[in-house]
Amino acid sequence: MKLYIYDHCPFCVRARMIFGLRGMPVEKVVLQNDDEATPIGMIGAKQVPILQKDDGSYMGESLDIVRYVDGLSGKGPLPEAVRPEIQAWLDRVNAYVNKLVQPRMVLLDLPEFETQSAIDYFVGKKEKTINSFSENIAKTDEYLGRLNADLADLEQYVAGPQALNGSLSMEDILVFPLLRNLTVVKGLSYPAKVQAYVEAVSAASDVPLYFDKAV
Repeated sequence: MKLYIYDHCPFCVRARMIFGLRGMPVEKVVLQNDDEATPIGMIGAKQVPILQKDDGSYMGESLDIVRYVDGLSGKGPLPEAVRPEIQAWLDRVNAYVNKLVQPRMVLLDLPEFETQSAIDYFVGKKEKTINSFSENIAKTDEYLGRLNADLADLEQYVAGPQALNGSLSMEDILVFPLLRNLTVVKGLSYPAKVQAYVEAVSAASDVPLYFDKAV
């Protein structure tokens, strides 16, 4: 199987996680961010992740891919339940997290941004949603104040480093990608239990963190 992704994409991280967590082999292919033709030719839309199955057919939608691969692994299914307090936390943080993360992704040496046209495409698309990248960078301290409080709140729900709720579930598929991408933010302070969780799930899922590249 092949998995078409962007490295920075949190939805792609979901799909990458299940392969790592279940010990399933997959060939990862990183598309250029401005490549519209390839994904549209596969699934009719410019979005990733896209899974190319062994029969050559394509599947989009990150959680569909997670459930499909989990079924193939013989170790699933992951419990679907998401605690209301976790969903509320996700809703709250997702309201502003891109303002911290997206302006920084184009400053890293990521494979989906190998060309200036790919960078320009990303910036043009995302600034329509979150406004000026430079203005958001300038507001880092403001966002970090909110985020540090939200991370402190999350810590009470972390049962252990291997899984939020004590055993792997859909909660981890939803929460880890957000926390992983936040490692791109220099100066962010993770509470101890959240830090241990991020590092453990990164290792278990084979999804590297950005701490060494943080901006």
